[in-house]
Amino acid sequence: MPSTPPCTGPGCQAEFPSSASCFIIRTLQVDTAPTTKMTRRMHIDTPDRPSTLGNTEKRLSVLMNSIPIDRFIGDTDIEVTGVQSYSRNIHKDNLFVAIKLEKDGHTYIADAIAKGATAALCEELPRTLADGVTYIQVKDSKEALGKIASRFYGNPSERIRLIGVTGTNGKTSTATLLYDLFERLGHKVGLLSTVENRIAGRVEKASITTPTAVPLNRMLAEMLEQGCTHCFMEVSSESIDQKRVSGLRFSGIIFTNISHDHLDYHKTFQSYWQTKKKLFDSLPDLTWVLLNKDEERAADMVRDCAAVCHGYAIDTEADFRAQVLSCSFEGLQLAVNSYEIKSKLVGLFNAYNITASFAAALLLGEKREAVKQALSDIRPPKGRFDLYKAKSGRCAIVDYAHSPDALDAVLSTLNALKKENQRVITVVGCGGERDQEKRPKMAKAALEQSDLLIITSDNSRGEDPEAILDDMMSGLSADALTKVERITNRKAAIDRAVALSNTNDLILVAGRGHETVQEIANVDHFFDDMTEVKLSLI
Repeated sequence: MPSTPPCTGPGCQAEFPSSASCFIIRTLQVDTAPTTKMTRRMHIDTPDRPSTLGNTEKRLSVLMNSIPIDRFIGDTDIEVTGVQSYSRNIHKDNLFVAIKLEKDGHTYIADAIAKGATAALCEELPRTLADGVTYIQVKDSKEALGKIASRFYGNPSERIRLIGVTGTNGKTSTATLLYDLFERLGHKVGLLSTVENRIAGRVEKASITTPTAVPLNRMLAEMLEQGCTHCFMEVSSESIDQKRVSGLRFSGIIFTNISHDHLDYHKTFQSYWQTKKKLFDSLPDLTWVLLNKDEERAADMVRDCAAVCHGYAIDTEADFRAQVLSCSFEGLQLAVNSYEIKSKLVGLFNAYNITASFAAALLLGEKREAVKQALSDIRPPKGRFDLYKAKSGRCAIVDYAHSPDALDAVLSTLNALKKENQRVITVVGCGGERDQEKRPKMAKAALEQSDLLIITSDNSRGEDPEAILDDMMSGLSADALTKVERITNRKAAIDRAVALSNTNDLILVAGRGHETVQEIANVDHFFDDMTEVKLSLI
C-alpha cells in the first residue's frame, strides 16, 4: 500500500464521522544487602480484560467522537473490544494507541496488529498499512488515550466523586487517610496510591503512583460496579505530563506542597512546577481546590485556576486553620477552626495531612462530629512514620522520606519529641537513575538533624551504588565526617545503626518506607526495611 495514503472520510475533518447518535459528554480536560533474588523489574500495565463494566461505549466512531483527527483510513463503524497502549496486552479486536514515552509505541504498531488489534491510533502513520485495519492519526495520542479510555469505560469519573491529591510530599498519607476516614463514615470507597490500590476493601499492590489511562479508568469503573461513591487518588507530576488523567472529571483537588524532587524526569524545578500547574489551570469552575496556604508557591499554583479555591494552614490565615495542641509518639491533638481533633498520627507534617483530610471531608458534605470521631482511630499508612518499639527500649522509625524536605520534616519531628538524653541515628540512601541533584542535599539534611548518620544504598537500579554514595558524601564538610559512616549494604547499615545505639536512642531508616523490593544492578531482591529493623533489634 502507498506510504502516504489518501485520507478517507469528509476531507479529514476534525470530527470523526459517526453513525451512532451524538451525545454530550461533560469531562474535565487536563493537559496533563539483598537477600532473596527476584526477577528483573519491568513495569507492565495490568492487562485489560474484555469489559462488562458500566455502560461502556465500544464502537470506534463513538469512542473517537469530538477528538480532533488529522487523518483516518479504514472502517470507522467497527466494534472495539478493548483499548491498549502496550502491545503485549493486545487482544482480538482491540484499539492500539501508540504513545511516545521512554519507548516509542509507534514501533509496536505492527506487533499489536499481529496480536489482533483492528485499529491503531498514532501521531505518525506507519510506512506500510495492513489490510483490514483502521488507522487514525492525531496530533496528541496521549491526550486522546485518556479520553478514549474514559469513554470506553463509560466515563466513570463523572459518576464517582473523584478527589485528586497532588504535591511533592504527603500525597499517600492524605489520600490513604481520606480513604480510611470515608470507610469509617460508612461509604464504599476506592483508593489509588503509591502503596496500593483499594476497591471497596479489595487490595492490589500498586506498581506506580498514578496508573496509566486504561487501568486507571478500568479501576474507576470497577469501583462503581462495587458501589463505591468516592475515590481518592494520588496525582503524580509524571501522570500530568503524560496526560494519564486526561478525560477525568475531578470533584476536588488537594495541593499539599511542592519542593525539590523528580528532576530526573522534569530536569528543572521550573518544569516540575509548571507541570503541576497544568492540572490546576485546566480545572472547571464546578471543581473545588483545597491548597496548603503555608506553601509559599500555593497562590501562584492556582493563579489561573477557574475552580473554587479553599485554603488550609497552620501558620497562615486560611479557611481551615489548625493549631497543634500537643504532639507525642502516641499521636497528635490539634484544633481546626477551634474544633479539637485527636489522631494517632505523629508529627507536624501529619498535622497538615489531618487538616487537609478534615477540610476535604467537610467540603464533601460530611458532619464535623462524625469526621472527628473517625479520625481518632486511623493509623498511619505502612512506611509513613512507621514506629517500632523494641523490648530493649530502642525505637525505630521507618519512613518513605526520599526528598530533602520530607527528610527534614521527619527529623524535625524526631528532634522535637526526643528526650534530653536520646540520640537520633539516621540510615538513608538515594535511588539510582533518579534526581542526582538532591543526593548531596539529602545527606546534608540528614546530618544537620542527626547525632549519627549512616549513608547507604537505596534502589541503585542500573547505577553504581558507590557513585551514588559519592554524590551524597559531596554534600558533607570534612569536619562533619566524624558523625558519618558509609556502608553500601543496606542490611549491614541497619545492623550498624542498632549496634551503635543506646537503649533509648531513636533510629530512623528513611527513603524506602513501604517498599519490599530493592533493585540492584537491575535485579530485584526482597528487602523490607521494617522486617530488617525488627530482626536487628531482637
